[in-house]
Amino acid sequence: MTKRLASTLILSLCIAVATSAFAAGGGDQGLTPLPERPPAPAFDLQGPDGESVRLADFRGRPVIVNFWATWCPPCREEMPSMQRAWEQVRPEGIELIAVNVGEDAETIAQFTASHPVGFPLPMDVDMTVVQSWPVKGLPTTFVVDAEGRLAYRAEGEREWDAPALLDQVRALKRE
Repeated sequence: MTKRLASTLILSLCIAVATSAFAAGGGDQGLTPLPERPPAPAFDLQGPDGESVRLADFRGRPVIVNFWATWCPPCREEMPSMQRAWEQVRPEGIELIAVNVGEDAETIAQFTASHPVGFPLPMDVDMTVVQSWPVKGLPTTFVVDAEGRLAYRAEGEREWDAPALLDQVRALKRE
């Protein structure tokens, strides 16, 4: 699949997810449990500043893993709430990673100049990682439990600092 075709497909899916959430009156703001809890696909990606981000390095802690792109309006909209959520849960031993899909360091730097975030933004430039996860569109977010299994999924934009949503993530610390 060419990068352009993949980008077009992901854009179409992003619009579909946003449209369905809008039609449903904003969509469910909670997280969907994944009862089978499959293993989270591993990744080792570089961030915009060259740092390596490996999912395996977060083992033993719950991790919120978001897939996003700068061209995706709902992705951009949820970033401030993700930053606020990360500021709340990081001291509790919960991590947040936002994997950028198909873009380069310069594009991400332009975005973060006006939308600063403190959590890792690894780049899936060739889109191989996103294809190994069960992502249907952007934004899609998973919560990985401390054992490295997919515990929850969220398709579409969320208010990540909503107390009920963060309580679902915090419950994984007690398992």
